[in-house]
Amino acid sequence: MTKVTGGCQCGRIRYEAEIGNYEAYLCHCRYCQRATGGVSIAFKNLPKAAVHWSREPDWYASSPIAKRPFCSACGTPLGFAFPDSDHMDLTVGSFDDPSPFFPTSNFGIESRHDAWSDTSALPGQRCDEYEALNKRWKEAGVSPDAG
Repeated sequence: MTKVTGGCQCGRIRYEAEIGNYEAYLCHCRYCQRATGGVSIAFKNLPKAAVHWSREPDWYASSPIAKRPFCSACGTPLGFAFPDSDHMDLTVGSFDDPSPFFPTSNFGIESRHDAWSDTSALPGQRCDEYEALNKRWKEAGVSPDAG
């Protein structure tokens, strides 16, 4: 088992989790699209008992059958769970280092937006090369890596 850590954007909610691998999946269902504001969300499924919150997250019922942990201070979505299940999902983007995770499947493909499935051929720009953004960070007196 590997110990990984994560949390919300503002740092109010933190967690440690024990995982057996870095396999994850993408959910494209309309509930996840609405809950995150994205066209899909990357999740890591694991036993609820493997997640140790340093501070209990806020939870909301996103449907009659599921609930989602989040931070009410900054709004970061942290996962998904069926209340009667022994397992839950953590959002891959909330891990301190999401880079080892990789998708192994897609779920909710009836609402997948195929135009967003492979954007690798589109032009790209690094955040640290965007002068207007760097100027804002400098004026704020904060490093963009602080979050």
